[in-house]
Amino acid sequence: MKRKLSGLAGATALAVALTVPASAPSLAAAPSAAARAGTTATGDPSPAAIDAYLAKAMRSTALPGMSVVVTHNGKVVHAAGYGHDSAGRPITGSTPMRVASLSKSFTAMAVMTLVDAGEIALDEPVARWLPEFRMADPRARGVTVRHLLNQTSGITDGTVDIRAAESATTLTGYVAALSTGTLAADPGTRYAYCNANYELAARLVEVTGGLPFGEYVRRRIFAPLGMTGSAVGDRTIMPEDGFDSLFGVWTARSEPRAFLYGGGAGGVITTAADMGRWLITQNGYGNRPVRPRSLLAMHAPSAVGGYGMGWGRESLDGAELLVHAGNLFTYTAVQAIVPDTGYGFAVMTNSAGLYDDTYDVLTGLVAMSRGRAPATPGGGRQWVELTLGLTALAAAGLGVLGVLRSRRWARRRAGGPAWRLTLGLVTGLPPVALLALYPDLISVLMNGRTVTWEQLTYHAAPLTVTMAVAAAAGAATTVMRLLRLRSVVSSR
Repeated sequence: MKRKLSGLAGATALAVALTVPASAPSLAAAPSAAARAGTTATGDPSPAAIDAYLAKAMRSTALPGMSVVVTHNGKVVHAAGYGHDSAGRPITGSTPMRVASLSKSFTAMAVMTLVDAGEIALDEPVARWLPEFRMADPRARGVTVRHLLNQTSGITDGTVDIRAAESATTLTGYVAALSTGTLAADPGTRYAYCNANYELAARLVEVTGGLPFGEYVRRRIFAPLGMTGSAVGDRTIMPEDGFDSLFGVWTARSEPRAFLYGGGAGGVITTAADMGRWLITQNGYGNRPVRPRSLLAMHAPSAVGGYGMGWGRESLDGAELLVHAGNLFTYTAVQAIVPDTGYGFAVMTNSAGLYDDTYDVLTGLVAMSRGRAPATPGGGRQWVELTLGLTALAAAGLGVLGVLRSRRWARRRAGGPAWRLTLGLVTGLPPVALLALYPDLISVLMNGRTVTWEQLTYHAAPLTVTMAVAAAAGAATTVMRLLRLRSVVSSR
């Protein structure tokens, strides 16, 4: 579940390479060694130490806003906000944040409350309780509830009409849009991360729970845990617009409506304070909406992959974590628990860039929980955007140079070998072809997920601009060479 490059940008590493064109003393007692080290007497990081680290992280990452919570066993150690939202207000521990795919762990718990109640069974076909679930592939009849939660149903972004599904305004409509889809593998035989699994799970909750999905989650999960600042979808709680970075300049943007769908895959809006209650529950403390065995089932990996039910497994700094990241086009988040130590962490930002800084901040917090000094996070996004910016400037410069030298080029090439003439004309065309194929290329790299031009103007904007500049430079050079060549030939 580790994500260094976020969202679309994580799939565009190949495309990046292809865009290059040719005070007084105190009378108080001296602080203890633990206090000087930023830890409590038990060796755990102190709230002051965590706060200092996060304030430093805000400076080093240059993020506009961030909210963070750290829990240990049954207590919240630190919950706070840093920076500002798009309306200029300070981020606090009670600021609502979109958490994207972290929502999947909430959806899994909603399903498990129904399993505990005997309303559904994990290893029975989904269609038993959800007759409306039909696909063009007969194997879909064998998809079980467990398959959905483990992401092993065989449904992938490339085998269903994701664009039609995400255009739906209800979970019923979403499920209906899957009717023409097929499976990429027999159910239970292959792991493939796909939002459709959790939208189906959310619809299953509606049908068997007898309430709209968001209301069911509110009553059975948020209310028992005291998560009063949380909701599914933004009709009840509306966060401010998030930010995207364009070569280091943060710009407020509205999230695409297709990604504000109040479903089970990414619809949860919550706060650092509420996430503290959630993480405490996940470590087996406080109020627990599900039985201990159900919680264990959620955390256990499937037989064919490391993904559990809304949680993935990962090793970090010698610790075995359960993690899930979430990426929208203007918000980013990551959550993690360490079952062996009882620590929990959530890092949420009101921004999205080509590089995801939330994981680096999480890494520092995990190090602190293990008594180690955290590395300073940040720099990755800045370097990526600096590289792209310099590439765009170089492409623009080469384009201007190509146009200015086009006449001399034509004079030298006219009457020469055809292969040399052709080579000089087509040199500037690869960036043009890449730009034309850009959405399709990213779609292929993202396992068939539909990618639109609008989406490419969000956190992938630096890459998109760089590719556009390179394409414009190449096209201008080619066109001017053709015009100059025609002029030279006609004058002879």
